Amino acid sequence: MKPTEIAVPDYFHKVVDCQWACPAHTPVPEYIRLIAAQRYGDAYMINWQSNVFPGILGRTCDRPCEPACRRGRVEEEPVAICRLKRVAADYKGDITARLPGRATERNGKRIALVGAGPASLTVARDLLPEGYEVVVYDADRRAGGMIRSQIPHFRLPEQVIDEEVGYILAMGVTPRFGERIDSMKALLTEDYDAIFVGSGAPRGRDLELPGRHEAAANIHIGIDWLSSVSFGHIEKIGRRVVVLGGGNTAMDCCRTSRRLGGEQVTVVVRSGFEEMKASPWEKEDAMHEDIPILNFMVPKEFVHANCRLVGVLFEKVKAERDEKGRRNLVPTGEADQLIECDDVLVAVGQENAFPWIEQDIGIAFDKWGMPIVDKETMQSTNPKVFFGGDAAFGPKNIIWAVAHGHEAAISIDKFCKGEDIRDRPRPIVNLTSQKMGIHEWSYDNDIVNDQRYKVPLKDKAIALKDIRVEVELGFDDKLAFKEAERCLNCDVQTVFSEPLCIECDACVDICPMDCITFTANGEEEDLRRRLTAPALNLTQEIYVSAPLKTGRIMAKDEDVCLHCGLCAERCPTGAWDMQRFILDMAHVGSQVGLACQNR
Repeated sequence: MKPTEIAVPDYFHKVVDCQWACPAHTPVPEYIRLIAAQRYGDAYMINWQSNVFPGILGRTCDRPCEPACRRGRVEEEPVAICRLKRVAADYKGDITARLPGRATERNGKRIALVGAGPASLTVARDLLPEGYEVVVYDADRRAGGMIRSQIPHFRLPEQVIDEEVGYILAMGVTPRFGERIDSMKALLTEDYDAIFVGSGAPRGRDLELPGRHEAAANIHIGIDWLSSVSFGHIEKIGRRVVVLGGGNTAMDCCRTSRRLGGEQVTVVVRSGFEEMKASPWEKEDAMHEDIPILNFMVPKEFVHANCRLVGVLFEKVKAERDEKGRRNLVPTGEADQLIECDDVLVAVGQENAFPWIEQDIGIAFDKWGMPIVDKETMQSTNPKVFFGGDAAFGPKNIIWAVAHGHEAAISIDKFCKGEDIRDRPRPIVNLTSQKMGIHEWSYDNDIVNDQRYKVPLKDKAIALKDIRVEVELGFDDKLAFKEAERCLNCDVQTVFSEPLCIECDACVDICPMDCITFTANGEEEDLRRRLTAPALNLTQEIYVSAPLKTGRIMAKDEDVCLHCGLCAERCPTGAWDMQRFILDMAHVGSQVGLACQNR
């Protein structure tokens, strides 16, 4: 194998698994260390630079970082990264003086944003300091998009939305709220230099089953119903409720129903429990509130009497694989099951709706009715129009919308300057030694054995009485410190210097994970098998040195390394060093480097 090029930004970035997995590439270990040091404002600002909505995401993020967390390789559960993000938001104090203000000079460019959700707000946040005039259109009279309309207040209090959305609006957004865009062609004729579409996936899928129209008064589309509840248009529901669907929207629907009078709320899913799209913690929260989840049941008919819904008829199915290994749901042959109910909430998916985008303006759509969007630049086939969030690639989650917004802002900035939008700016990378003495480091490298701490919850009897009572209480400062201590500091890298190595193998002897090997070089497949502990996870690379004096090479398995620093402490020549890897993703103009402030 060739020596590892550790100067390539992606190499150590991949080793920081949580940051690599985060679509916005938030430097997770960095802000967790700041939380442990009670520097909550600094931790918040690092989050705000990359993911824009720390308080919102600290309550609602889909947590792609946590399955990747290195802690999950040494015990069952990862660090509670998402809930620690909320700690930074809850304890940050007043950070308004640290936020960019209104630009003192305009650059003469006007940008229209369609939709005031997380993708559009991220674009605005990145472009406003550069002097752009940013005009945001939304049919609703308050900004936030799906954050405000579809996430129940018992999960995300409205004051948190107002605060973090308000930070961006205060930077100089020109609001056109309460105005629906009905024609992209008309918008293109206005004096805008670029247009960004962040309108989300506003249409919930329906189920056209027998009885759908006869019982329509009591059959509701999940996301529309949640919006009506959020804006106070709906305040109650029937005593018996059936929720169809297995995603996070279905979990929000069933839990909201419990708070609006639903005494018998049942979730029914066509797939198995493990195959449900809802996040595991969302399913746990629903079951904690006494909501049963029935699996492998396919709705056949909305049963009604005298134009009134009385129940839903289900066919029982099972999963089987055909000769090609494809999974299919087939009837079990059991009798159909009727579940009686007063209301049904249909939460079987969302889809985009673009009736307002004409077909003759250069924006191409695929066979599923989605705009054809470049995944790197977010540009459509009309070079002036960019997409992001659910409007670009279908329903995902808030953190993906933020990531799209950052990329789109870079593209819009380059497009307006007449530059090549494919020439993407590289991130800023630094490696800094953490050595303070022979056996002393500037970070805490003691590996604690504590298991993941539970987030305290409001008493269920109280929580179910009021839809605005936040269920999760969040970590206090003491629990936050204990949970932060579980982080393995995987951004503090083990950096090897071949000229200093005398091949005494002391590092091999002391490594608690047997992840360091001195051996003859070879092809990767062969070398992986010959390591002291075979490196079986092919998704992470092996750190390979140049040839040493004996002709051997040093090979370290990045997958299982705990970054404990024992190799560097034991090395008599300083060939090993613990160096903090800092990666700031490039954003537009003055946003670059903001996260480095006060580190």
